[in-house]
Amino acid sequence: MTVRTTRQGAVRGRPLPDGLTCFLGIPYAAPPFGGLRFRAPVPPEPWTGVRDATAFGPTPPHAPYAPPFDALIPDDTAAGEDCLNLNVWTPAPERGTGLPVMVWLHGGAFTNGAGSVSAYDGSAFARDGVVCVTLNYRLGSDGFLRLPGRPDNRGLLDQIAALRWVRENIDAFGGDPERVTVFGESAGAMSIGMLLTDPAARGLFRRAILQSGACHHFLRPASAELVTARLAQKLGIDPDPEAFAAVPLAELLPAQAELRGEVNARPDPALWGEAALNMMPFEPVRTGPALPPPDCGVDLLIGSNREEYRLFLVPTGRLDLVPETTLHALTSAYGLDPAEALPVYAAARPGATPGELLDAVATDWFYRIPAVRLAEAVPGSYLYEFSWRSPRFDGALGACHALELPFVFDRLDDPSYAPVLGAHPPRALAEAMHGAWVAFARTGDPGWAPYAPTTRTAMDFTTPGPAQVSDPRARERALWEGVR
Repeated sequence: MTVRTTRQGAVRGRPLPDGLTCFLGIPYAAPPFGGLRFRAPVPPEPWTGVRDATAFGPTPPHAPYAPPFDALIPDDTAAGEDCLNLNVWTPAPERGTGLPVMVWLHGGAFTNGAGSVSAYDGSAFARDGVVCVTLNYRLGSDGFLRLPGRPDNRGLLDQIAALRWVRENIDAFGGDPERVTVFGESAGAMSIGMLLTDPAARGLFRRAILQSGACHHFLRPASAELVTARLAQKLGIDPDPEAFAAVPLAELLPAQAELRGEVNARPDPALWGEAALNMMPFEPVRTGPALPPPDCGVDLLIGSNREEYRLFLVPTGRLDLVPETTLHALTSAYGLDPAEALPVYAAARPGATPGELLDAVATDWFYRIPAVRLAEAVPGSYLYEFSWRSPRFDGALGACHALELPFVFDRLDDPSYAPVLGAHPPRALAEAMHGAWVAFARTGDPGWAPYAPTTRTAMDFTTPGPAQVSDPRARERALWEGVR
């Protein structure tokens, strides 16, 4: 059973313990280079014989994370043009066919990440009777730079092409194409927020799990064009696809990384438009409404971590350096009145420093409130919060961005997670969170009451055990009513 047949040809996978099998590096689209550079994905060429699928394939070109994040966030790079590939973990054949399917979209601010990262190994899902798929999609300028005469959101088009591959082929791996759950974190979750309103994605997944990202972070065309113009200026080229395609990757990738640094150093809306607030110059471009209609036809599980923004403040040392002036300026930029909002946040955190208050406000603006808005928009959605606090950085890292990932994938022993988990993370919490994700993929019910305007129910994943809560931090949430 290590050989399965797809529409493009047969693939041979790698046997794993407990009767599991993984199939790695399967192309779902043709290499996006040469005449296909900056264009929509097209199907891969079929092959004869049995294709080896026992090793991960190439990754889309991207620069590594800058320090200190290179030591904290798992990533992977492997050279090669056949980078639009995916990986499948499937249960033992005796588990039967028609199994639920979960398709993972990795995070990385639309500039980093890969489906081949060991942190996203799908073995635990396969062990529990779910066919798990991870994938690569184009990043940075290749995936998201707005270019004249080329389609926007090529990275999202890649994701849609991969979901079409799943629909056409996953039954060969024991999965049910009618029971697909797409799940993602950070940029992966923001991608799902875009897919929820994209007619091309309709019908390709039945359920969705959005972790630390929803529908509120994207660029309008005018902002995206500012980013294109600035990158072209840095490279000394015209802002057109032919000129960008002629730039060697050895020059293009560092220029993209430098551009992100410029946005962070000088977040001026006159220079960057909407990217000045979330400091992500490579994002999906959108012209229509942000939120899906109430009858979008997808079951939703949405949430965020309690102290997301600490990942960006603590390892860099910025948490203790934030002045009151910056706290007030950013609170105002996020749409709140500092004089009204900051006393509310401070009352719940006696003795908090400006940096700690900034974490609370930025976490809400960037992650928690968009999750609540999406749950409000689609009746019957489920909401969660992850609040277990990491012991790393003397406990200051807290329940930071991406900390839930090893619990979702039930991979507490993966060395790539050690820098944020510390020693002895709670295994019972991983069993609970991973189990809830599996239950949702199977039935659409993760095990707690759905969100409703009257109760605002959410599941708090923490220790000593997950607990259902009603309207957590209600006074702070209420501050954001009417704020985008």
